[in-house]
Amino acid sequence: MQDEPTPIELTKSVADFLRNDIAPLIYGHQAFKLRVAINILDLVTRQLTREEGSDAAEVERLRALLGMDGSVTDLNRTLAERIAKGEVDLATPGLAEHLWQTTMDKLAVDQPNYASYKRELSRSG
Repeated sequence: MQDEPTPIELTKSVADFLRNDIAPLIYGHQAFKLRVAINILDLVTRQLTREEGSDAAEVERLRALLGMDGSVTDLNRTLAERIAKGEVDLATPGLAEHLWQTTMDKLAVDQPNYASYKRELSRSG
């Protein structure tokens, strides 16, 4: 594998090229489809940028909450099972905070311009 350019740089470059050089030339339904593609590339860029740090933080919160080790997928599955069984609920120390932070991390990738996300981000920052 090559070190440069990184996947983040590649997806950002393609999105910028489409946005700046191609989008002004396209109209109608094709322009709409191009905007959808650009939004997808922007989302992937944000996901790649944040993924490692937010996944590691989520795993640490889940380990503390569940008292066990595992992948982010396995830990989330276990959390869901314990919630479904009534073994864990919002009264469980750390659960509400974990769910809130996980939601904020997901919004940072999926909907960073969402007004409610921005409002909550400014409250915590």
